[in-house]
Amino acid sequence: MTVTFIRCNEQHVKELQKIGTDTFKETFLDQNKVEHIEAYVKTAFHLNQLLKELQHPSSQFYFVQVNGEVAGYLKINMNDAQSEEMGNDALEIERIYIKQSFQKQGLGRYLIDQAIEIAKNHHKRDVWLGVWEHNRAAIAFYQKLGFVRTGVHAFLMGDEEQMDYIMTKTLS
Repeated sequence: MTVTFIRCNEQHVKELQKIGTDTFKETFLDQNKVEHIEAYVKTAFHLNQLLKELQHPSSQFYFVQVNGEVAGYLKINMNDAQSEEMGNDALEIERIYIKQSFQKQGLGRYLIDQAIEIAKNHHKRDVWLGVWEHNRAAIAFYQKLGFVRTGVHAFLMGDEEQMDYIMTKTLS
């Protein structure tokens, strides 16, 4: 198995839109109203929105490929791009998704490790993320990697307010 980590640019926007939409639906469709999921992906993964995010100097998207096929992706934010005010000593993992067909192969841990390396290279003290309070498997995964719950924030899914746990890992 050959794993590669590729930074995305504007030329990747359609592939990013597809994997973003597909993995979000795979992860959350069976636990939410279809119309809420469709409305969210229509906005969050609109080509213009993704281009805007790709062009932000403090945001970065990466693909993880397995044998040349995109298996997942990572979006990180620093400084003013973070979705919560966490200061300039923090790096946010805003999105980390692996296609279901590639799960349980260590790719999630691989992406977390890559995000931590990027954080260290930018002299960040903390890495943080938001995870839906009902996503027990993801919460357990992040805890296993040393993340601890440090807060909560609201996430709107359609007209429904959901709670995300903010989980943080302090780097040594």
